[in-house]
Amino acid sequence: MRNGCSGRASRKIARAHAETGLSPKNDETIRKWYAAWEKKDWRPVDILLADDFTFTSANNDGHIDKSTFKTRCWESQINFIERFDLKRVFGNGNEAFVMYVCRTKNGKTFRNVEYFRLKDDKVEAIECYFRCAIQLSICK
Repeated sequence: MRNGCSGRASRKIARAHAETGLSPKNDETIRKWYAAWEKKDWRPVDILLADDFTFTSANNDGHIDKSTFKTRCWESQINFIERFDLKRVFGNGNEAFVMYVCRTKNGKTFRNVEYFRLKDDKVEAIECYFRCAIQLSICK
């Protein structure tokens, strides 16, 4: 009986490990998101965002919609950002956290963590967590 129980438990653990983690499709969507920023072209960004997309950050961005995000964040930052170096992308199902280093055109860097909620190969929501907003020129 002991062997039977440990065998079943091992199979359950193996299945749980196989089920945890971000799907390759969601991982790809997230990586496309950051690559689109580097292209400096709104169209690929817009295509990745769900119609009901929201963005939240500590910089007075409380669930802003796609249009407000474009004006407040994209247009103010697109010429400031050079590239993103993704350090960690991990999640489960339709949720993910991304830790990155952003490299700016003026040679500075900063680190952020962003929480993504995805659905049907689209980004439904992003919550951005960063250090003191006064020190950064983001999403003003």
